[in-house]
Amino acid sequence: MDLGAFSISLPVSDLARSREFYESLGFTVVGGDADDGYLMLSQGRTLVGIFCFEGMDFDAPMLTFNPGWTNDRTESAAFTDVREVSRRVRAAGITPERDCDPGGSGPDHVVLLDPDGHRILVDQFVDAP
Repeated sequence: MDLGAFSISLPVSDLARSREFYESLGFTVVGGDADDGYLMLSQGRTLVGIFCFEGMDFDAPMLTFNPGWTNDRTESAAFTDVREVSRRVRAAGITPERDCDPGGSGPDHVVLLDPDGHRILVDQFVDAP
């Protein structure tokens, strides 16, 4: 199963202050939109997402995977669609905290909890191959 690019997603209280902090560590903004409450920052192949979403239940750092995207920030020609990821984790006895539309296509996401309650977001924002 190819989960795609890996990043850590961090909830922040002040997006501009956090951006400035990570830029001082050598990160550069490579995606996202401050007006929408999130930015993606990169340093080499390391990706960090910072977000300040109101009303979302993401209140702790979480592991994030993006099927169809590489850590070099390019689209992948072949990848495991998020609906297939959902099917496989369910077959393994894991019930997603938030599941995707199994009959859908294109962008969607699944949220899993590991045995210790850490969130794992599988967030596909590209169309399936």
